[in-house]
Amino acid sequence: MAAMKNNKISRQHTAAVVQPTARHLWLASLGALVAVRRESKAAVQRASSKVENAVADARYALRRAEADLRANVHDVRSQVEPKVQKFSSDVEARLAPIVDKLGLDKFGVKAKAKRAPRKGSKPATKKPTLRRATRKPAKRAARKAAS
Repeated sequence: MAAMKNNKISRQHTAAVVQPTARHLWLASLGALVAVRRESKAAVQRASSKVENAVADARYALRRAEADLRANVHDVRSQVEPKVQKFSSDVEARLAPIVDKLGLDKFGVKAKAKRAPRKGSKPATKKPTLRRATRKPAKRAARKAAS
Protein backbone atom coordinates (compact mmCIF):
# COMPACT_ATOMS: atom_id res chain seq x y z
CA MET A 1 0.00 0.00 0.00
CA ALA A 2 1.07 3.37 -0.79
CA ALA A 3 1.76 5.87 1.93
CA MET A 4 -1.12 8.22 2.53
CA LYS A 5 -0.45 11.86 2.21
CA ASN A 6 -1.59 14.06 5.02
CA ASN A 7 -3.58 16.84 3.34
CA LYS A 8 -4.31 18.71 6.60
CA ILE A 9 -3.12 22.30 6.75
CA SER A 10 -1.23 23.16 9.93
CA ARG A 11 -2.15 26.10 12.11
CA GLN A 12 1.14 27.89 11.50
CA HIS A 13 0.65 27.66 7.77
CA THR A 14 -2.87 29.11 7.98
CA ALA A 15 -1.73 32.07 10.12
CA ALA A 16 0.87 33.00 7.52
CA VAL A 17 -1.61 32.80 4.67
CA VAL A 18 -4.14 35.27 6.18
CA GLN A 19 -4.78 38.07 3.71
CA PRO A 20 -4.49 41.62 5.11
CA THR A 21 -7.70 43.57 5.10
CA ALA A 22 -8.36 47.30 5.37
CA ARG A 23 -8.87 46.90 9.12
CA HIS A 24 -5.47 45.25 9.48
CA LEU A 25 -3.84 48.10 7.58
CA TRP A 26 -5.69 50.67 9.72
CA LEU A 27 -4.60 49.04 12.99
CA ALA A 28 -1.02 48.71 11.76
CA SER A 29 -0.90 52.39 10.80
CA LEU A 30 -2.29 53.39 14.22
CA GLY A 31 0.35 51.27 15.92
CA ALA A 32 3.06 52.83 13.78
CA LEU A 33 1.79 56.35 14.63
CA VAL A 34 1.84 55.57 18.35
CA ALA A 35 5.37 54.19 18.10
CA VAL A 36 6.58 57.21 16.10
CA ARG A 37 4.97 59.62 18.57
CA ARG A 38 6.55 57.86 21.54
CA GLU A 39 9.98 57.79 19.87
CA SER A 40 9.76 61.45 18.82
CA LYS A 41 8.95 62.49 22.40
CA ALA A 42 11.87 60.44 23.67
CA ALA A 43 14.18 61.96 21.02
CA VAL A 44 13.12 65.49 21.98
CA GLN A 45 13.70 64.72 25.64
CA ARG A 46 17.13 63.25 24.90
CA ALA A 47 18.05 66.31 22.83
CA SER A 48 16.85 68.75 25.50
CA SER A 49 18.77 66.89 28.22
CA LYS A 50 21.90 67.04 26.05
CA VAL A 51 21.43 70.79 25.59
CA GLU A 52 20.91 71.27 29.33
CA ASN A 53 24.04 69.25 30.04
CA ALA A 54 26.01 71.31 27.51
CA VAL A 55 24.80 74.56 29.12
CA ALA A 56 25.70 73.27 32.58
CA ASP A 57 29.14 72.23 31.34
CA ALA A 58 29.66 75.66 29.76
CA ARG A 59 28.67 77.40 33.00
CA TYR A 60 31.04 75.18 34.96
CA ALA A 61 33.86 75.90 32.50
CA LEU A 62 33.24 79.65 32.80
CA ARG A 63 33.26 79.51 36.60
CA ARG A 64 36.44 77.45 36.52
CA ALA A 65 38.12 79.87 34.09
CA GLU A 66 37.08 82.85 36.24
CA ALA A 67 38.46 81.20 39.37
CA ASP A 68 41.74 80.43 37.60
CA LEU A 69 41.97 83.99 36.33
CA ARG A 70 41.34 85.39 39.79
CA ALA A 71 44.00 83.12 41.26
CA ASN A 72 46.49 84.21 38.60
CA VAL A 73 45.70 87.89 39.19
CA HIS A 74 46.15 87.38 42.92
CA ASP A 75 49.53 85.72 42.31
CA VAL A 76 50.66 88.55 40.03
CA ARG A 77 49.46 91.17 42.49
CA SER A 78 51.30 89.49 45.36
CA GLN A 79 54.50 89.53 43.26
CA VAL A 80 54.14 93.10 41.98
CA GLU A 81 53.08 94.87 45.19
CA PRO A 82 56.40 94.49 47.05
CA LYS A 83 58.33 95.64 43.96
CA VAL A 84 56.13 98.72 43.57
CA GLN A 85 56.56 99.59 47.25
CA LYS A 86 60.32 99.19 46.98
CA PHE A 87 60.41 101.38 43.87
CA SER A 88 58.27 104.02 45.60
CA SER A 89 60.51 104.09 48.67
CA ASP A 90 63.62 104.35 46.44
CA VAL A 91 62.14 107.32 44.56
CA GLU A 92 61.15 109.04 47.80
CA ALA A 93 64.63 108.47 49.25
CA ARG A 94 66.30 109.98 46.17
CA LEU A 95 63.91 112.95 46.03
CA ALA A 96 64.05 113.75 49.76
CA PRO A 97 67.19 115.94 49.59
CA ILE A 98 65.80 117.87 46.62
CA VAL A 99 62.46 118.44 48.34
CA ASP A 100 64.26 119.71 51.45
CA LYS A 101 66.38 122.15 49.41
CA LEU A 102 63.29 123.56 47.68
CA GLY A 103 61.38 123.85 50.92
CA LEU A 104 58.46 121.77 49.67
CA ASP A 105 56.35 119.58 51.84
CA LYS A 106 55.44 115.98 51.06
CA PHE A 107 52.79 116.91 48.47
CA GLY A 108 54.98 119.24 46.36
CA VAL A 109 53.50 122.51 47.65
CA LYS A 110 55.65 125.08 49.43
CA ALA A 111 55.31 124.70 53.13
CA LYS A 112 53.48 127.64 54.72
CA ALA A 113 52.98 128.67 58.27
CA LYS A 114 49.80 127.04 59.41
CA ARG A 115 46.90 129.27 60.29
CA ALA A 116 44.68 128.96 63.26
CA PRO A 117 41.46 127.21 62.37
CA ARG A 118 38.50 129.43 61.59
CA LYS A 119 35.86 129.96 64.16
CA GLY A 120 32.43 128.82 63.20
CA SER A 121 29.90 131.52 62.39
CA LYS A 122 26.89 132.06 64.63
CA PRO A 123 23.58 130.95 63.25
CA ALA A 124 21.47 133.77 61.86
CA THR A 125 18.67 134.99 64.09
CA LYS A 126 15.17 134.41 62.88
CA LYS A 127 13.34 137.40 61.52
CA PRO A 128 9.88 137.98 62.89
CA THR A 129 7.20 136.98 60.45
CA LEU A 130 4.54 139.50 59.58
CA ARG A 131 1.05 138.57 60.57
CA ARG A 132 -1.65 139.46 58.15
CA ALA A 133 -5.15 140.18 59.24
CA THR A 134 -7.67 137.72 57.98
CA ARG A 135 -10.18 139.20 55.61
CA LYS A 136 -13.84 139.03 56.53
CA PRO A 137 -16.25 138.14 53.75
CA ALA A 138 -18.56 140.90 52.58
CA LYS A 139 -22.19 140.82 53.62
CA ARG A 140 -24.49 139.65 50.92
CA ALA A 141 -27.51 141.64 50.07
CA ALA A 142 -30.70 139.67 50.25
CA ARG A 143 -32.60 139.52 46.98
CA LYS A 144 -36.06 140.73 47.01
CA ALA A 145 -38.51 138.31 45.54
CA ALA A 146 -40.33 139.68 42.55
CA SER A 147 -43.95 139.98 43.44
